[in-house]
Amino acid sequence: MRNIRIHVDQLLAVGAELPLPAQAGEHATRVLRLVAGDPLTLFNGDGCDYPAIILAVGKREVIVRVEAKHALHNESPLSLTLAQGVARGEKMDLIVQKATELGIVRIVPLLTERSEVKLDAGRAEKRLLHWRAVAASAAEQSGRARLPEISPALPLPQWLDSLDADGALRLALLPQATRSSRDLRFTTAGGLLVVGPEGGLGERDIRALTAAGFDGLRLGPRILRTETAGLAALAALQALHGDG
Repeated sequence: MRNIRIHVDQLLAVGAELPLPAQAGEHATRVLRLVAGDPLTLFNGDGCDYPAIILAVGKREVIVRVEAKHALHNESPLSLTLAQGVARGEKMDLIVQKATELGIVRIVPLLTERSEVKLDAGRAEKRLLHWRAVAASAAEQSGRARLPEISPALPLPQWLDSLDADGALRLALLPQATRSSRDLRFTTAGGLLVVGPEGGLGERDIRALTAAGFDGLRLGPRILRTETAGLAALAALQALHGDG
């Protein structure tokens, strides 16, 4: 039987009885046709899976009981942050979803020189909540028990000013760069990867990144779309330096 995994944003403990989040409960019973007595797995992002069983299915809520706790060890040893220029529409959803599947630790939505997406305070908060929900769904599907941290959208200069000198390798995808992913050497601090939005990084962006110690990274001879570039780079870095 398929292992149904559901993210629950609360503390979990063996023996605890709790209602599923409304949307998750509806999906489990109406779409997946689960009934009382069926098993499923809960996780809350603490690195563990919590096998559970459905106790009761009501009109308004689905009650489950946590049966056990199992630590998972499927996180990549390579800690990577994707600083992604905010892309339009569903492109950003795709980036968040696939980056989560690829084991990203942190996603920073960036507002850059050529950003076409404009976010006021209200819209920025809605997008942040939406992206976090996309990441949770991707973690459910991919078997991760930890969620990537997704920060509020930040202007590139503000994000650069916030960085610590922690030894993380600083990289930016640039078509004119000559350094390849095979040449890199990571420490336990991992790496930061900057990807521009549609239209790429502007000259002011590149000057700011260079001043902050970022090196250019080149994937190959072809120019990739923003929704492809970061994911291709993450896959390559994981294969060469992380999961591989």
